[in-house]
Amino acid sequence: MFVDRVKIKVKAGDGGRGCLSFRREKFVPRGGPDGGDGGMGGSVVFRATENEQNLVSLYYHPHLEGGNGGAGQGGKKHGAKGKDRIVNVPVGTVFFDPESGETLADLSHPGEEFRPVRPGRGGLGNPHFKSSTNQAPRETRPPTPGEEKQLVLELKTVADVGLTGFPNAGKSSLLAALSEAHPKIAPYPFTTLKPHVGIIKFSDYRKITIADIPGLIDGAHDNVGLGHDFLRHIERCSALLFVLDVAGVDGREPWDDFHTLHNELKMYRHELAERPAVIAANKSDLPEFKEKFRELQSRLPEYEIIPVSAANGDNREQLAAALRRKVEEA
Repeated sequence: MFVDRVKIKVKAGDGGRGCLSFRREKFVPRGGPDGGDGGMGGSVVFRATENEQNLVSLYYHPHLEGGNGGAGQGGKKHGAKGKDRIVNVPVGTVFFDPESGETLADLSHPGEEFRPVRPGRGGLGNPHFKSSTNQAPRETRPPTPGEEKQLVLELKTVADVGLTGFPNAGKSSLLAALSEAHPKIAPYPFTTLKPHVGIIKFSDYRKITIADIPGLIDGAHDNVGLGHDFLRHIERCSALLFVLDVAGVDGREPWDDFHTLHNELKMYRHELAERPAVIAANKSDLPEFKEKFRELQSRLPEYEIIPVSAANGDNREQLAAALRRKVEEA
């Protein structure tokens, strides 16, 4: 199960009670107050890690609480601090306020942390209230409760290159040919229902990450089909790879597919359409390819168009080199 959006409730721990106590010792008739302070409550800490791939654990456990602080004791013993609740989330997780829509945090690098709620302060023991006129105070300050908040978490895939294309254009096959990723591949639309990230390795040990994102259709910017479930994941990519079925197996023209894809990106977020891009003219192994490829080049002269065959791996080194150049330019 792949979950990339979830609504949760978090609560920091309450502070511990302060202690009302007096020193009791033989031959010390006026020992004075010695109640300890309560401990501070524990935090809820979200930590970005590359070991998590989606938000499914929070889908099943949407209520998170920090530990409560310990109560103070006599002998000026302070209560223990409440235990922090550490929650690992994928790199690329964004936190929103569900009411205002405000972005609260964006954990885009491994090890980054976010503490959305303040823990409660511990109560004060009675020594804090001793004065020259009140040598034996029977007063403490109560603890404060931990803050409570609702959050919306969204995962936006972090990758150098985003593959975009219509269903059945061959994106998953191309990702498998370029990298060591193993996405599900089948001859029907919407095989890919979640992002798959692969790594392209070069002989000089340089690496770039490439993500096969669920396919776009006309109207995706209005959340038609997979809609925003796709577009959210391409926002962080520094370069784009348009994968087109140039042989026209599904009866569409490749230049029409490109303009539809490009327009959907532009309608969703204008700057996405301006990212550096390469066009992979897929299915070069089919007889219908050559004529349509020449026309595609004449219609889109401003783009670098590389003929490829995801099925047999033709020109994958040339395509990988082109993607590397675009990423480095970005």
